[in-house]
Amino acid sequence: MILHSETDGLQPARRPSGFPIRTGGGKRLSRQTGRGPHVLPAGRLLLFPLLLFYLELVLHIHSGMALRYAPVYLVFSLAAGCVCSALILPFRPRVNRVLAKVLALLLTLLYVVELMAKQILQTYYPLSILETAAGNRLTDYAPLIAEQTVACLPVLAALFLPFLLLLIFGGRVLEYERADIRVAGLALALAFLLHLLGLGVVHLPWKGDLTPAQLYKTDTNIDDQVEQLGLWTMLRLDVKHMLIPLEHDLDNDFSDLSGLGGGESPAPTGDEGEGGGEETAPPVDTSPNVMDVDLAAVAENAPNDSVAWLANYFSSVTPTNKNEYTGMFEGYNVIQFVLEGFSGYAIDPVLTPTLYRMANEGFVFSNYYTALHFTSTSNGECQTLLGLYPKNGTPITMKRTGELGTNCYFSLAQQLGRAGYQVVGYHDNQDMYGRNASHSNLGYDWKYYTNGLQCEENAAGTDRLWPQRDKYMVEVSIDDYLYSDVPFHVYYLTVSGHTNYGWNRVASQYKDLVSDLPVSEKTQAYVAAAAIEVDRAMEYLLQRLEEAGKLDNTLIIATGDHIPYADVDVLEELAGKSFGSSEALEKIDESNIDFDVYKNTLILWSASMEQPVQVDKVCCQVDILPTVSNLLGLEYDSRMLSGTDLLSDSEGLVVFSSRCWKSDKGFYNRFTQTFTPAPGVTMTAEEQDSYVTAMKKLVGYKLDCTDLIVENDFYDLLFGTAAP
Repeated sequence: MILHSETDGLQPARRPSGFPIRTGGGKRLSRQTGRGPHVLPAGRLLLFPLLLFYLELVLHIHSGMALRYAPVYLVFSLAAGCVCSALILPFRPRVNRVLAKVLALLLTLLYVVELMAKQILQTYYPLSILETAAGNRLTDYAPLIAEQTVACLPVLAALFLPFLLLLIFGGRVLEYERADIRVAGLALALAFLLHLLGLGVVHLPWKGDLTPAQLYKTDTNIDDQVEQLGLWTMLRLDVKHMLIPLEHDLDNDFSDLSGLGGGESPAPTGDEGEGGGEETAPPVDTSPNVMDVDLAAVAENAPNDSVAWLANYFSSVTPTNKNEYTGMFEGYNVIQFVLEGFSGYAIDPVLTPTLYRMANEGFVFSNYYTALHFTSTSNGECQTLLGLYPKNGTPITMKRTGELGTNCYFSLAQQLGRAGYQVVGYHDNQDMYGRNASHSNLGYDWKYYTNGLQCEENAAGTDRLWPQRDKYMVEVSIDDYLYSDVPFHVYYLTVSGHTNYGWNRVASQYKDLVSDLPVSEKTQAYVAAAAIEVDRAMEYLLQRLEEAGKLDNTLIIATGDHIPYADVDVLEELAGKSFGSSEALEKIDESNIDFDVYKNTLILWSASMEQPVQVDKVCCQVDILPTVSNLLGLEYDSRMLSGTDLLSDSEGLVVFSSRCWKSDKGFYNRFTQTFTPAPGVTMTAEEQDSYVTAMKKLVGYKLDCTDLIVENDFYDLLFGTAAP
């Protein structure tokens, strides 16, 4: 057969379709058809698998995540990359070229945005949380965003490097000619096989309390998912769970929980009640704080497995008992504060005399922690207001209660609302994290900027000033309730202590007071904005209550929503000790920190108390609600909250986001899987193993039950719709 050149005016002889033409030197040439050239583009097949794996590696190395899980996200990256590569194969050269660059840019931006979200907002942002992110006022974070962007320039440059190389050299290296559609099909088939391989790698016998196999079947623990499965897989699973709700794998063996949490912690010391502990005091009622609920019948007639599990779990929980403090403040007004970015390390007898007085003359909690959890402020509120640990993932627990109209039966707002109290709440900011829905659902007459609460505004009156002064919020709101004919419950969520810390409009008021402190200017500004401003707000509140003759019958509760986690250096200066890096806490990376960084001050105080009461047990925010419910003499069921009454004889416990935990008996480190007994605690090896096994199970139940309660409206099933 003779081949002619096209210049001879003759068509080249055809070869059988589907076979490439090779030159004598063995080079593969494009086969010709009427549709154009077809090639086997190895470069384009590898482009996105390698890009995704590279992006994962950069993210993991920069964030200090364990690299031993690289085989997991390597295989999943290759699988996802093959899908992307299939999209840039079968089209015309110009389309393939544009698609390659657009996809590469989008993937790069995805990793850049997630990395910056983690740096600035303390969490990765799956698609299911984007609505919340869009609704929050990110301009308030503008200085912090700029600061963190500059700090992250090296890693941002590393993330963008492949895209820039693609722009410069892509046309010379990749060949964007159209490939046979079967090549795209081959890429998809390869993606499927790699995905199956990834599932196999996930289910290898990895060691640890949380393994890739466990994380692959959950919609919580996002940080661990990113570390072990990869960012891409976390996002893919999030989309999957948005479309197909997760089926919970519930453990129904509660036998290990028997006796946990009851009667083994040191009793509070101090005044034996409000009146001074008369010798002829009547016998103390020590019956369990439970309600008349047939949980066995609820489990038997449950509409689904989740409700049955909750009923059986709560049946297994050891209730806390009433005690000498039960009803100590019955009928009192209740004013509760959640303080933005507050740490007790900033309390000073001279600079913050009102806070110092309240922290040391009421109930004094020496081992109180405000641990970081997912979406720090919102879920700090979740712990304080609901007595439950937040879900460590989406949907955001507090926001979800508002979306669903969940009956939060044991919240103070609902308990006191049912008792005839005036119930009102304030936040000197906009409607962040869907609080208008969630806090109104709790029972508060919820007021915030543009919705019933006057805030300080710019000269044009078009926007509120930032940050707001907490004292101003108290000043403009106190007359709403102070002269009420019925008892009142008021909730304040403050904002003055919001990061980032410098001489802003709040801190600058007190610059002269802190200028002599032997700490950095940032720490001085933090003390001014996050502590002194709160102190002055409290001072004004107490003065007005006293003038109205209501100070002695008012209970005041105050706690931080979270520590200033992005500014651990501030806490280290105030505490005089090292806790670890701010970078670790920004990422809630608890693998290498001193957990005392979370130590804080809980104010639980009334002017009617004659002596302070010292409480040494380990405790945290979830314990506030049951403790206050008991002090107010309210009927509640102590089995159905994750916290416990701190004035009972129950064992103290704080659970951290990473599933590390600390009890009165010791500290368990999930990362090293080691338990360190508390001073004075002795256990045999067998006793320790049994205790740790049971506590790990209990901790898991406490963390996981919240989502089941909210999604199934569990309290409403038990008690009926009872919101005031």
